[in-house]
Amino acid sequence: MRSSETLARRGIRAGLVLAAAMLTAVSSAGISGAQGDPNALWSIVNGSCVPDQQQHGDPAPCAQVDLSAGEEEGYAVLKDLVGPLQFLLIATGRITGIESPSILEPDATNYFAAAWRARSFVEERAGRTLPRDWVSLAINSEQARSQTQLHIHVDCVRADVHQALTEHASEIGAAWTSFPVPLAGQRYSAIAVSGEDLDAVNPFDLLADGVPGARTDMGDQTLVVVGAVGQDGEPGFVILADHADAATGDRGSGESLQDHTSCAAPVTGK
Repeated sequence: MRSSETLARRGIRAGLVLAAAMLTAVSSAGISGAQGDPNALWSIVNGSCVPDQQQHGDPAPCAQVDLSAGEEEGYAVLKDLVGPLQFLLIATGRITGIESPSILEPDATNYFAAAWRARSFVEERAGRTLPRDWVSLAINSEQARSQTQLHIHVDCVRADVHQALTEHASEIGAAWTSFPVPLAGQRYSAIAVSGEDLDAVNPFDLLADGVPGARTDMGDQTLVVVGAVGQDGEPGFVILADHADAATGDRGSGESLQDHTSCAAPVTGK
């Protein structure tokens, strides 16, 4: 029979899970326009997930907390209330977002690499392995986010975006170039990289070092990473970047390329 202390602790965690579900609804404000506490994600991760992992070996209400590199360089994975499959990869150190200079430091955590590994949680919710070219990672610009804690959205890519990437795959190379057609109504730059994972490639660095002016203007940038399979059958990624532009109504919401409603990925495929 469980002890009263264990039952009490589980009751507290259940309450935290409910609170997390309510708070994380604001994390998709780049699409829904929801408004809320801009520190909600930080409060959940710093106030609940990290201490619960440290004290009890249980990341609740998060699905995962990795502090192997230390709390300042760690990350948590949390199910977002928006969408059946969407998860968030959230820094456990106090990092506001894409504009933070710390993400470009030589020894910075590769949060995108961790986010790509976190697709396993999306697949678990989906009940199947998803083809890599249907999985996407996105971080919004300062203008398009509601939360002041670095987080990367992990979810399926929109079907129309997937189709555009497939049709124009041969036009994406190893150097940044303008993607030939708009994606979700916005113009993106694109670059292709090879590899099964992102451990050797940091999209933040690729953006800062490869797109003119980006390093000094990171807050207006948005990044999207979509898994890919080359014509030779080798795995890789397409990395997309956009710059917020108030004059055209472009808020820099890379998350707009994701589908938080459903996942159109075929049931079979690799």
